[in-house]
Amino acid sequence: MATASLKRRIALPTAALAIAAGTTMALATTGHAAPSAAALSNTWYASAPYLMPEDNSPPNISTVMDATGQKAFQLAFILAPNGGGCSATWGGTSPIGSDTTIPAVINTIRGKGGDVSVSVGGYGGTKLGQTCGSVAATAAAYQQVVTTYSLHAIDFDLEEPEYENTAAIANELGAAQTLQRNNPGLYVSVTMPGTSAGTGWFGTQLLDQAHSIGFTPNNFSIMPFDGGFSGAASQVSALEAFHGLLQSHMGWDSTTAYQHEGVSMMNGRTDAAEFFYQSDFQTVLNYATSHGLARYTYWSVNRDRQCSPPDNNGTLSGSCSSVPQNDWDFTKYTAQFAGASTPPPPPPTTSTTPTTTPPTTTPPTTSTSSTGGGTCTAAPWNSQTAYNGGAVVSYNGHKWTAKWWTEADVPGGAAGVWVDNGPC
Repeated sequence: MATASLKRRIALPTAALAIAAGTTMALATTGHAAPSAAALSNTWYASAPYLMPEDNSPPNISTVMDATGQKAFQLAFILAPNGGGCSATWGGTSPIGSDTTIPAVINTIRGKGGDVSVSVGGYGGTKLGQTCGSVAATAAAYQQVVTTYSLHAIDFDLEEPEYENTAAIANELGAAQTLQRNNPGLYVSVTMPGTSAGTGWFGTQLLDQAHSIGFTPNNFSIMPFDGGFSGAASQVSALEAFHGLLQSHMGWDSTTAYQHEGVSMMNGRTDAAEFFYQSDFQTVLNYATSHGLARYTYWSVNRDRQCSPPDNNGTLSGSCSSVPQNDWDFTKYTAQFAGASTPPPPPPTTSTTPTTTPPTTTPPTTSTSSTGGGTCTAAPWNSQTAYNGGAVVSYNGHKWTAKWWTEADVPGGAAGVWVDNGPC
């Protein structure tokens, strides 16, 4: 399907790029990384709308921030080089080591108290998961992006054609898990196409792959557009269906599923000639905040302005919405989400390599037990309790200590979260 095809199809001449920085400061020196900044709360990274700083008539980002209060933005997209290889580039053409536009944009956003996430993948182009030969190689390429831009957040936008490639998706999810473990506190989102059933067959396979390696990102987000959607009611219905899929495929209870669920919308006219207005964004925002969803964002800030001359309900554009609006109307909803929602718990972190063994489904113990002559006095492990690093529980006659934040990871299971302190 043509999910989010605007992400790669509509590009304007590079003469427009100077607008992106939103400042008269000189562009960063070639190969010089943008400075780091203090991490924002998770809700800001969860609200970060997509921005293409090098395509689609990028807006003055300072103007957007001043008008909306939005602090975080999702910069798109990191791809493999168009000529092949396993190195990170912007749009397949601009290596991260020599690109000067992106550091200038990051400098501007951070200089105004904000921060960025970087999105890898998107619709079209060649993804690193396709060209890198292993999880380790894919993770190494993405680690360069995290290091170069001192990132606190990253998004894996997994779409066609990679979405239908089992080996490529395994590389992407394994790399995401590796980054999560090797960069404590890194906010990781996974974005995929949405359908009326929540997501399609390939989406459920993606969830199954994540579950099999014990990978829990901050959220799995669907894009409920370009699939026969009509207004917010259809989007909310898809999100409820996806909530059920998270429960059945990830083994989560209802609350945990909502806490790891997200939505990524499209403002105005979509590729499939669907139309989403400000009222639709408000309805989905109400749903997201009332159900405790972990992410609420949209594609894209470049399109968050009325076409000039007005082309409402008309031509598809990468630089305007084709619906009646004031500039930055849709970005104001993401800022509201950041201010209204509660940050989800941080992801686990460790430096071990991803496991490929499905996690055990052994049911939790619910009472103290004794083996080896001792009695467990620590509270029994519970699959519905979130534990911080250092937490101590009892399970199957042993005492266990959590190495990092965890929920629903069985002591002794494949995720390797718990240290066995021996019989108690």
